[in-house]
Amino acid sequence: MSLEDKLNYLPPKPGVYLFKDETGDIIYVGKAISLKSRVRSYFQAAGALSPKVRAMMARAADLDYIVTDSEVEALILESNLIKAHRPRYNVFLKDDKSYPYIKITLGETFPRVMMTRRVVKDGSRYFGPYTRAGAVHETLRLLRKIFPVRTCKQKEPPVRSRPCLNQHIGRCPGPCCGLADAETYRRMAQEICLFMEGRQDKVIKSLRTRMEEAAERLEFERAAELRDQLLAVEEVMAKQKIISAGLEDRDVIAMARGRGGSCVMVFFVRGGKLLGREHLMLEGTDGMSRPEVLTGFVKQYYHQAEFVPREILLEASVPEEIAVIEQWLREKRGGPVKVAVPRRGEKKQLVEMAGKNALLVLQEEEVSRAARLDRGARDLEVLAAELGLPEIPARLECFDISNIQGAEAVASMVVFEAGRPRPDQYRRFKIRTVTGPDDFASMREVIGRRFRRGREERELIATGRLSTWEAGFHQLPDLVLVDGGKGQLAAACEAMAREGCGHIPVFGLAVVYLALSYINCITLVKRLKESLTLGSPRDNSKG
Repeated sequence: MSLEDKLNYLPPKPGVYLFKDETGDIIYVGKAISLKSRVRSYFQAAGALSPKVRAMMARAADLDYIVTDSEVEALILESNLIKAHRPRYNVFLKDDKSYPYIKITLGETFPRVMMTRRVVKDGSRYFGPYTRAGAVHETLRLLRKIFPVRTCKQKEPPVRSRPCLNQHIGRCPGPCCGLADAETYRRMAQEICLFMEGRQDKVIKSLRTRMEEAAERLEFERAAELRDQLLAVEEVMAKQKIISAGLEDRDVIAMARGRGGSCVMVFFVRGGKLLGREHLMLEGTDGMSRPEVLTGFVKQYYHQAEFVPREILLEASVPEEIAVIEQWLREKRGGPVKVAVPRRGEKKQLVEMAGKNALLVLQEEEVSRAARLDRGARDLEVLAAELGLPEIPARLECFDISNIQGAEAVASMVVFEAGRPRPDQYRRFKIRTVTGPDDFASMREVIGRRFRRGREERELIATGRLSTWEAGFHQLPDLVLVDGGKGQLAAACEAMAREGCGHIPVFGLAVVYLALSYINCITLVKRLKESLTLGSPRDNSKG
């Protein structure tokens, strides 16, 4: 059935629609209160469409849709599908899977406070996402200074006869030695949650009450500990900038646009205090209006956020989507949520301040990106010249073999495109056919498996039996680097020739190191070596 024929069968019901290109790749995901009328709007005269929509429709070859019971369900499904498929013409957060959170393990008898990059439903409280791991570590150091929470890695404290050093210096109450009361410890964990929510007033009130009670019971050491905690929290509060006397919880969101994407700035206001900010980079915003970008960001950001405030201030928004977004956020929060675009006054000034910060961050990012691209291009030019390559390699694949005293051998594949690492395409292989510490045979096996899989996937794609987003090895490199000397190099060349890829240049890192100019290229070789040694390629069952 052609695209035009499918239009006649679209139901006038809420749901999600997916445009696909000729290879079956999903290029856009959208939601609609009426699939029939919304999808038809894409098939207007080209002059009535935005440049981005015209480009998308020029590539659209197929259409799928999923009917839902409500527009809110459609919004949630849209967010899930965008996150899963990363369509080219959708707004999506850059590298959102790697954002760090602060986790408080309330499901444990003696909760811990830690950094994590995975949010799971295990009874814990999560705060984030943060864009800088450094900000998370700074917050953890502050929390552990104020609250003596255990840092051991076990879910339940191991039984010890002697307490650890942290207990001796007052940084842990010593649950492993039976020195901590579970109820008291749990109350402290709840105070950490209040602190992270910006409700330090409640923490101060609780600490002062407990300090006075301890003093009345003549427990002066305990009262002194609570006094120190109280002073630390008050010191933190003294550094906060009061921006509202109404003690509201709100997020303030504004954006700045650049050539390669957009930067959205989020200010976190808790209890009337500006507690912090985060900036997030958006891709796929070319040809979209500011209201569309911000509305798309809100849906993606709060889909993964653990906390939703009572009020969200936006620089701009799509009016027809505000109602359904508010309804979704109310359900997610379990309470009232208002999304507003302030026109004047203090709130408007706060949004403008967020916008100025977004512009500054975007300018820094663009300068940094240009410098990285410039450096990467120069490195690749020198590399191609020194190795005598006919053209600059756009894609590099680097391989290394590791084992533990001859056992548990694995191989890593690290990928560079345009001189920059591509961690999403890293792979790890288990060595299957080699026994013992034989690097040459292991390299032959891994290189053979990689290029055999690539050849098979390219054949399946050519016949329409596999789409590019399902494939993992169909892109062939312009240059292959293997960690080692002549032995590893000969094994790689043999395997590639056997799979019909003998035309691709391949070098051993030892050979590259000797061939390159020390002054110009030593940095590049070191970076490649470090990536091979320290990279964390993901497991891949296809490999």
